[in-house]
Amino acid sequence: MPNMEQRHTSQSSLLLPHSPKNPLLIKMASGLPLRHPAQGFNASQQLIKSDRGSMLTMSDDNVMMKQIVGTHAPDGREVDVKPLLLLVEDILKRATLQIDSSLTTSQAHAEMEDKTYHVNFVSMLDALSYTIDRISSEIAYKALGGTDAHATTVSLFNMLTSYSWDAKLVLTLAAFALNYGEFWLLAQISSSNQLAKSMAILRQLPSIMEQSGPLKPRFDAINNLIKVTMDLARCVVEFKDLPPAYISNEVPALSTAMAHIPTAVYWTMRSVVACAAQITSLTTMGHEFSISTTDAWELSTLAHKLSNILDHLRKQLDTCYQYIDEKRNVESFQMLKNLFEMIHIDNMKVLKALIYAKDDIQPLIDGSSKKRVHLDVLRRKNVLLLISGLDMSSDELSILEQIYNESRHHGSRLDSQYEVVWVPIVDRSVQWSDPMKEKFESMQSSMPWFTVYHPSLIEKAVMRFIKEVWHFRNKPILVVLDPQGKVVCPNALHMMWIWGSSAFPFTSLREESLWKDETWRLELLVDGIDPVILNWIKEGKYIFLYGGDDVEWVRKFTNTARAVAQAARIPLEMVYVGKSSKREKIQRVIATITVEKLSYVWQDLTMIWFFWTRLESMLYSKIQLGKLDDHDPMMQEIKKLLSYGREGGWAVLSNGSNVVVNGHRTTVLQTLLEYDLWKEQVPVKGFDLAFRDHQGRIHDISRPCCRFDFPMTTGRIPETMKCPECNQTMEKFSTFLCCHDEVIPDELFK
Repeated sequence: MPNMEQRHTSQSSLLLPHSPKNPLLIKMASGLPLRHPAQGFNASQQLIKSDRGSMLTMSDDNVMMKQIVGTHAPDGREVDVKPLLLLVEDILKRATLQIDSSLTTSQAHAEMEDKTYHVNFVSMLDALSYTIDRISSEIAYKALGGTDAHATTVSLFNMLTSYSWDAKLVLTLAAFALNYGEFWLLAQISSSNQLAKSMAILRQLPSIMEQSGPLKPRFDAINNLIKVTMDLARCVVEFKDLPPAYISNEVPALSTAMAHIPTAVYWTMRSVVACAAQITSLTTMGHEFSISTTDAWELSTLAHKLSNILDHLRKQLDTCYQYIDEKRNVESFQMLKNLFEMIHIDNMKVLKALIYAKDDIQPLIDGSSKKRVHLDVLRRKNVLLLISGLDMSSDELSILEQIYNESRHHGSRLDSQYEVVWVPIVDRSVQWSDPMKEKFESMQSSMPWFTVYHPSLIEKAVMRFIKEVWHFRNKPILVVLDPQGKVVCPNALHMMWIWGSSAFPFTSLREESLWKDETWRLELLVDGIDPVILNWIKEGKYIFLYGGDDVEWVRKFTNTARAVAQAARIPLEMVYVGKSSKREKIQRVIATITVEKLSYVWQDLTMIWFFWTRLESMLYSKIQLGKLDDHDPMMQEIKKLLSYGREGGWAVLSNGSNVVVNGHRTTVLQTLLEYDLWKEQVPVKGFDLAFRDHQGRIHDISRPCCRFDFPMTTGRIPETMKCPECNQTMEKFSTFLCCHDEVIPDELFK
């Protein structure tokens, strides 16, 4: 241990350049020998030439590194070098503003001024300052004596034999910062401080500054080398800070990096020696130096070598971080799964795990006030998590908002019992861009419910859980949590589309109950969409609900149906509900129907979208409940209608609420065209039964194919499915589809 006088001297020598105490006085008191300028000139030239030669001739790095590794005998002491590295960075940053740094001076200074941190820092300096002084003196003395750069570096390794690799490096940088900071401190304040001016003259700084033009390439080379040196030092320290709980030397990336750390430390320390030699040469040779040495080859070569080492280590470090992230994500994912298997007194633990675990920020935006709020606003409430990407359609948002607002108007019963929270899922591999930001903010501002403040709050493990456990595949889902945070429905969006807010509390049990009470009737298809049709139902009219994208079929079907209704003397209304896809083509069909007054038509495409979405939701609801292929006549009819919608035209005939026929376009149109063949049965059986019987006979002769398309973005796709026509297990295909409004001419394929 150093004596008290040595300890006091060492601590004082680490003051920042802007300190009121001048570190130069301490350096003078350290007893460094003064040499004649001529002697220094010859020695420094010898050092520079020998350094150049050694870099060119020392080809066997293995032999050199064996020598360096042979000096390494750590005694197990742990040194937290990060605060010291921050101090070094602060000195170098203030010494010359040309040096770029990833950590700003204000950031470094703020960290160093933390009181708790400062106490530990001073204690650490008390233990290390003597060693730093010794290294500083060793570098300065060897530079004045013209010692070979490699030999000087080896002597430093011998001096630091008991320290870890990162400690060796940072202690050497601290010693360099001591001398380098002193050099620039004099240069910076000599014009305003007489003592500094006198000291600068003694160090030949005025002469050096007068030659700043010719010396600029050399200063630039020094600055560049210092920057790369600091970057590499930070990289080495980062490896030391990797959490051992998540990564070990058995991981190839870390073991590879650890094998290269000694080489990185050697060349970094050697670069420090080279920079110190340049500064020493400047102060001992002055003007003569600027004329005789203008080539910065050594420094540039070292900078290039360090850059290559840094690139390699950064790649390994990135791989290590990726490995750690994956391990942490796996751990967090498993913890999340376990959390949902536990019983909780409220929903706070679950919501914090899903949205944001800390209490340092308010992670939600209140849709009504547009103010940020804490998760506590959701405590002990039914929470509906609306999970989607940024591509949620305006149709979905507008209908969902309508249902949400209607439920709020029903009074405090529903209002106080459930809340909706939008959880945006954004692919982390896609860089966050201005268009994405604008889209997110636009969606967020339009939502009347709670929203997560920013997509970045949702952790990777949570996104994995949502995708793997809750089967999110880009299409929006609505996961329902009860007041204790238990999942009571994996996706309530289907029942919300079908039954609206009357499906509250949106549990799977409620969904089953609603299906038990449901029957195959026209209201099931159009309820909540168009009051005009509901009025027709009340009036007991015959109603044709029809769709498709073939204008000629639409024209022929509507004209024939109207003629049959007149002949049979029945009150008939018709409404065109389009198709689930090909919007532009549907718009053209709507325009034709309107101009030719073929039938009543939904002009609002959102109504058409909602009709088909509700229909698909009925299918997905049954899939989710595991009752897709139950012998349920109502479900068979829904499946038929979805299949006919995919295959082209179709029509559903009802008498008031009662559905008479649900048929493919070919069978329904043919039944109407063959009215003369079954009109005699109308007075006997009634129009309903007569129409159904004849359509059934045609259907049995030319039974159409059934087809169901499930996008890969759909969360739950059934493994098997039975045909609603023949009850046989359907064949399964993988289809690549690209829909266009215009038909591609056959000639293109010839």
